[in-house]
Amino acid sequence: MRMRVLLVVSVAALAACGGGSLSLSEYAAEGERLVADMNSGFVELDASWEAQTPTRDAALEYWEGRLEIRDTFLASIKDLDPPREVEGMHETALELFARINAADEALAARVEAQETVTGHWDWDDTPEGLVSKAITEEVYEFCRYSQGQFDATQSRGALVDVPWVPSAMTEVVSVAFGCPP
Repeated sequence: MRMRVLLVVSVAALAACGGGSLSLSEYAAEGERLVADMNSGFVELDASWEAQTPTRDAALEYWEGRLEIRDTFLASIKDLDPPREVEGMHETALELFARINAADEALAARVEAQETVTGHWDWDDTPEGLVSKAITEEVYEFCRYSQGQFDATQSRGALVDVPWVPSAMTEVVSVAFGCPP
């Protein structure tokens, strides 16, 4: 099964774009949910694709579904209004996800130009496939970085009962993006 997409999505969920109407915990939870939804969509799509005999028409259907999942995810991330402390991370995520979407669109166009498809992942070693893999690795890296940033909030728990410390500085965030090692 193709798990690389799952990790990419995890990374993207951390980024956002805005003014901060969400708390850090709310933002992280929404990002985690979006990543989980995207990953689940990819798992279902990949399983369906791998369960059938590869044909050009089936490959085109696969790529249509894949691009729809990616577009929905990116649009949902764009709609998030991150708190100030993760605005930079959010912008980075938007940029990375826009790049992976563009790479997958190029890969889908490559598949569409093929007259036949004989293997489930024939496109992996094409120039477009290699670009997609490289950006996916960047997404995984970003995922691990983002997970680490949220995990670092655990140390704030020691300040929860200190009356003069603002509550925003004591917010502990617990998320699991499912980043690959």
